[in-house]
Formats: sequence, structure tokens, C-alpha cells
Amino acid sequence: MSDPYESDRAEPAAVGAPRHRMSRLERTRARRRHTRRRIVAGAAVAVLAAVVVAVIFLGTSIFDGGSDYSGDGKDDIVIRVHDGDSTTQIGQTLRDRNVVANVKSFVDASKDNASISAIQPGYYKMRTEMSPSAAVQRLADPGTRVGKLVIPEGRQLDDVKAVGTDKTTEGIFTLISDASCVELNGQRKCVAADDLRRAAEQAEPSALNVPDWAVKPIAALGNNHRRLEGLIAPGAWNVDPSGSAQRILATLVAESADHYVEGGLLDTAKAMNMSPYEILIVGSLVQREAKPNDFARVARVIYNRLDAPQHLEFDSTVNYPLDRQEVATTDADRAQITPWNTYASGGLPATPICSPGDEALAAAERPDPGDWLYFVTVNMDGTTLFTKDYQQHLANIELARGNGVLDSAR
Repeated sequence: MSDPYESDRAEPAAVGAPRHRMSRLERTRARRRHTRRRIVAGAAVAVLAAVVVAVIFLGTSIFDGGSDYSGDGKDDIVIRVHDGDSTTQIGQTLRDRNVVANVKSFVDASKDNASISAIQPGYYKMRTEMSPSAAVQRLADPGTRVGKLVIPEGRQLDDVKAVGTDKTTEGIFTLISDASCVELNGQRKCVAADDLRRAAEQAEPSALNVPDWAVKPIAALGNNHRRLEGLIAPGAWNVDPSGSAQRILATLVAESADHYVEGGLLDTAKAMNMSPYEILIVGSLVQREAKPNDFARVARVIYNRLDAPQHLEFDSTVNYPLDRQEVATTDADRAQITPWNTYASGGLPATPICSPGDEALAAAERPDPGDWLYFVTVNMDGTTLFTKDYQQHLANIELARGNGVLDSAR
């Protein structure tokens, strides 16, 4: 039976705008938008999954996974331990260079080895594909370290011959060359002293890391290798056996400049109204002209003569470009005009004449008070007499001659 009220019932009210029927083109565009959203979402999931896998893989390969190498290794290789490296950082370096298979095994093998925790920064000759225990044992062996360079105070760049003897004092170039030598897989390799000298001559100051306060005076010497004199400080350094001549010099010059700055060279020079380079030159003269207990007084003599003004007249500056040490220079030698000869020219020599040590530099920076202009060592014990009076100085020279000491007369 039909509902008597059916014809009179109202239709339900619509909520919102009436629904629009999409055309074929609109449906196609909608499907495409949906497909793109699915692709983007899928790609994001894939990237996230890849990141997770990579993290798991790296963590496993560095600390947990991968089979360790066995044995004493295959090919020789040089690695570097930086100042402050932890055992884990050293292990990472070894893994990066394929010395060990993963870091964790190396760290575990190092736990009971005090030599690894106290290892010195520098270069070490290792082998590729070593077992963790073999790598630890080899790295802890002092004989594995290479590239050790020790420059004594007072050395100059070139070898120096002592007149009248067969003795030759090795210069800094020779010392660097010797330190660079390493035998890899049965072949000995060294950076030649001549290559170092050539780099000192030809490389731009900026390429050699010459500090700003030394650029102008060394530029005045052109391509003379002696322009680097004094810019490589004495002390213990590390030389990269795989480095080029220029890179080795640049590293040593940069590290030496840092050493000088840390020692207060720049501040002292400013306080003394001198350039840092001039202080370095004075320090080199002090180093060559005096014994340590007389450093500060000889420094004062230098400053007093410069202020007079009076030629320094140091035999050490005559001998320097001749690469020799001689008790007494000749009249002909003293007459030669060179950038260093303080008999022929007034003022300081063009460059330092050696690499001064910290004590000599300290004396150049803090000379003793006094009015001395002359000094002479008068006996074999090293006793040196200082005076302002020239006639007294002549008498002191006679005393020195009588005792067989003439090389320090001034």
C-alpha cells in the first residue's frame, strides 16, 4: 500500500554545493595528480630506507662488521698521526689507508698497549692489510716512525766546512733531506737537498708560507735561496716523506713562524720599535758570536753599535756566504761587499746568518743593560771581557792572543 503522505514528503536538504560531475579530462588530471603523490611518497620512503641501511652498514663496517685482515700485511705505506689523535681516530686513519679492516678491532687490540695511548704525532711506516694485533705492534715500535727532523741551534741552510779540517757541519737542507728518506717495498726514496735549495730559490714566498713580516726583506734578495735563512727554526719537526720539496719547506716555515709568534717575537719587536725580522737577525748574530752565558751582553753590544752608529764587524757575517767557519778572516774576505758582510757595510746583514735558538732570541729581545761596544773571549774556558773603551779592548785582544784565542776578538 502506498504511503498517503509520500507525494507530500519534502526531499532532504543538500549539504554544501551540489556535486559536480567530472569530465573525462578532469578525471585524467586527477589520476595523474594521485599517481605523482604516490611516486613522491614512495621515493621518500626509499630514500629513508637507504639512509637507514647506510647507517647500519657504516656502523657495522667501522665497528662490528667485516673480516679482519690476517698476517703482517702486504705493501709498505706511510700514515700520519696528528697531534691529539685518539686511538679511534688513529684506527680510522689506518682503515682509510687500508692498513686494517675496521676500527673497532684495532681499538680493541690497543687497549692493553700503553705505547698506543702515548704515541707521538708524526709519520709511521705501516703495511696494508694487517691484522689488528700486527698493526698495533708495528705502530708501537719506535723504529716504525719516519720523517723525524732535529735541527740544532745555530745551523744554516747550507753545509759549512771548517777551514783547515775535514769537518763539515750538515746544513738544514741536508738534515731535511736525510729526514725525508724512507724505504718502501725495498726502494729507498729521499727528497734531495738540491731540490730543496731549488724550491727555496724559485717558489713564490706565499707558496713557501713566508710570514707577512718577512716577505719584504726576502723579496729584496730575489731568487737567492738564502732568503729563507732563519725562517726554519731549530727544534724537533716532522717531515712528510711523501711530500715535495716545496711542500716540506712550506710546512716547516709555517710551523716555525707559529713558534716565533708564540714566543712573543711580534710583541717584542713592536715594543723595541724594530721589525720581527730584525730581531731574528740579531738573534742569529748572538747565536754565532757568543756562548749562552754571554748572549744578553753580546746582544747589547750589537744594539749599542747600531745606535752609535758603528759597523758591527763580525767575522761570522763574512764567513756566512762563503759557507765556512774560519778562526780569523782575511783582509780580502772582509773587503768583499756582500749583503751580509758587516765589515764592508753598516747596519744588520740582509738575512739571519743561522737559525737562532730560543735563548739567543730571548737575549735579542731582552738584552742586558750596559754601554759596551767591544768584547773578546780571552781563554779556552770561554771567559769573555766586555768594554766600552777601545784601548782596553786592544789590551784584551793581546791577552786573548797570549792564550791562543783569537776567533772571538772584536
